Amino acid sequence: MFETLSYSALQHYWWFIISVLAAFLVFFLFVQGGQTLIYVIGKSSTEQTLIVNSLGRKWEFTFTTLVVFGGAFFASFPLFYSTSFGGAYWLWMSILFCFVIQAVSYEYRSKPNNFLGKKTFDAFLFINGALGTFLLGVAVATFFTGANFTVNLENIANQQQRIISQWASPWHGLEAVADWRNVLLGLAIFFLARTLALLYFMNNIDHAEIFQRSRKHLIYNSIPFVLFFVAFLVVILTIDGQRYDAANQLVFMEPNKFLKNFLELPFLSILLLLGVLLTLLGIGLAIFRNSTKGIWFSGSGVILVVFALFMILAFNGSCYYPSNIDFQSSLHLGNSSSSFFTLTVMSYVSTLVPFVAAYMFWAWKAINRKKISEKEINEESGHVY
Repeated sequence: MFETLSYSALQHYWWFIISVLAAFLVFFLFVQGGQTLIYVIGKSSTEQTLIVNSLGRKWEFTFTTLVVFGGAFFASFPLFYSTSFGGAYWLWMSILFCFVIQAVSYEYRSKPNNFLGKKTFDAFLFINGALGTFLLGVAVATFFTGANFTVNLENIANQQQRIISQWASPWHGLEAVADWRNVLLGLAIFFLARTLALLYFMNNIDHAEIFQRSRKHLIYNSIPFVLFFVAFLVVILTIDGQRYDAANQLVFMEPNKFLKNFLELPFLSILLLLGVLLTLLGIGLAIFRNSTKGIWFSGSGVILVVFALFMILAFNGSCYYPSNIDFQSSLHLGNSSSSFFTLTVMSYVSTLVPFVAAYMFWAWKAINRKKISEKEINEESGHVY
């Protein structure tokens, strides 16, 4: 079946897969957002334990999706992986470090004879939630704003110089934090994660005080999220972008590239608008109606928004990873993907994704069969985070 598709169709198919994974990854960041709110929403040891255990039952969803996202990107677009992960390694290593200490924290936070103490691991969880989400947003923003690298594919055959990609900054990725446009998305993702976490607490924890505090802080976090996101959206819709000619692979600047993509791909414009409306609806229902269902409306909206934004990055002849110092080094679907054979084989493997998604849905439903409560924590005979 997949072998009958053209090479271009396979490249676009795999960017579609990448976009889906990115969308769900951003949704699952509510775990990270919640980790920054443990001591804000939880005023007692019992309340903090409720919050940590509510998040602890979901943290593996985020971690697993992140790993699958990275693996899929590596397998389908290896030149991006070698260019960005190999060049901007301080940025990516910082993100990886934030997620590693999260896994360690959930594993050892409540272990007997924990010589570091719970608060140390809670601090690690806060670092993961704050720095991890911010830096992830900054890294993704460079897909729109570009980075400082060069690519020379001719070096593959050079016995003396086999380095294909080179990074032009000694900061190796951390210079992205100095670009205010990247910071806008970083802050938007940070406050989005906290907003989703508060909606999740209202839905998942059976505790009146936590519910009311979550509703109160939802206002404080959703407003800056909306402001930072709208500001970033205005930026990308007004900046010029890079386009490549599929016939000769040459890259050139095109005014208002991302705005044109939305206009020329109206389906993605509809998804973006629908996603924004659903996100705001979920927040509004929680604030004004005390609804516990806000996480499902806003979560669905976030998935649609992120999916639409990722799709316009590479579709319609766009360069999804622009080089700011050499246009012809910019990465696009035509020059950065795996071989036809690799993409074909992986496409058959991708047919397992719906089954994995179904299992995750079943696992979520099983875990969320009833809200977590003080009684359940006190009677818990199994593992408590």
